Amino acid sequence: MNTQASLPRVAASRGWAHSALRLVHREPGLACGALVMFVLLAIALLPTLFTSQSPFAIDMNHALQAPSAAHLFGTDDTGRDVYARVIHGTRITLSICAGSLLLAGIVGGLAGALSGFAGGWLDQVLGRLVDVILSFPPIILGMIVAGVLGPATRNLVLALSVVYLPVFFRIARSGVLGENSKTYVEAARSVGLTEAAILWRHVLRNILPLLFVQYVILFPLVLQIQAALGFLGLGVQPPSPDWGAILQQGKDSIMLAPWLSLYPGLAILLAAFSLLLVGRGLQRLMDRR
Repeated sequence: MNTQASLPRVAASRGWAHSALRLVHREPGLACGALVMFVLLAIALLPTLFTSQSPFAIDMNHALQAPSAAHLFGTDDTGRDVYARVIHGTRITLSICAGSLLLAGIVGGLAGALSGFAGGWLDQVLGRLVDVILSFPPIILGMIVAGVLGPATRNLVLALSVVYLPVFFRIARSGVLGENSKTYVEAARSVGLTEAAILWRHVLRNILPLLFVQYVILFPLVLQIQAALGFLGLGVQPPSPDWGAILQQGKDSIMLAPWLSLYPGLAILLAAFSLLLVGRGLQRLMDRR
């Protein structure tokens, strides 16, 4: 009986393995990016597994030491371990980007869906507001919002959300306009469903994959702007080990201690490139379907 019961599980595991191998063969970039992101996610969730040193411990006797066996990424001007700060900064940096994009996706996606489904004056008003936001370059708009609100983590999340809210608005609006003309929407109206029920139960469900793919594609862009705002002093404030803040702290010692900026910069590059691979891979899979 045990052998017979285990046969479906073995078959299911083989099916998953076969699907994974097919995905690696068809989209190797997506597989590589997903692997790197899995490692970064593990670092963000369990940083103490990768380092036992505190990112806040000050040791002036070992300030500005070059990378060595004791300090893999060297130390900063106060003797703090750069490797520990980069590891612990993974959670802060990625959570800010993920939270700001999630807020932008929810607000922008709902507004875009409502605008495209309702049409009329509401569509005109929301469309003009989005056009005003899009008239600013992303980094400039982020600097304006973060500068007005003040340098704080919560304000940085709000600033990044404002920057990318119009992108989700347009994606959701165009998706709803495309779904609104399909047969199942007309059938739902013919059986007496209300407009709100059609939008929330049917149309939104079909545009969620578009919003998810856009979320992944925008993540590396948000990561770069978040790091730039942190470098300008408008993001996470010291002594919190954010990647952009670590870059900002190392700019004055770039010639004397280049490792202060090298390793957080490489972390930003690695995360952005892996997310780019994942986003483009998902986009190609969606296009095939």
